[in-house]
Amino acid sequence: QRQLVESGGGLVQAGGSLRLSCAASGRTFSRYVMGWFRQAPGKEREFVAVINWSGVSTYYADSVKGRFTISRDNSKNTVYLQMNSLKSDDTAVYYCVADSTVVPGSYPEYWGQGTQVTVSS
Repeated sequence: QRQLVESGGGLVQAGGSLRLSCAASGRTFSRYVMGWFRQAPGKEREFVAVINWSGVSTYYADSVKGRFTISRDNSKNTVYLQMNSLKSDDTAVYYCVADSTVVPGSYPEYWGQGTQVTVSS
């Protein structure tokens, strides 16, 4: 059974940093595209970032480009999201996702349970 488990969320002041981790189980995740979505209170779920199976190719939402970095370590079955220069608008529940393809507007097949990120101004 494939599982995605996020960690690393919390409360941080504006301008601060957090690193989210997503531990994947199931050996085939190393061949999957992995990504992050988020959902803020009262808003629809939105795409944040994606990374291909090798880690060479990444893509970001305009709202986080230059501030967030997605990476993965296939030897540890883990995907990371380094978030710098955090803003109050980044407050949301962050979800790790996996599928053969992950693009903005899609609904990936596999989702984690989510981790809360709260940025105080």
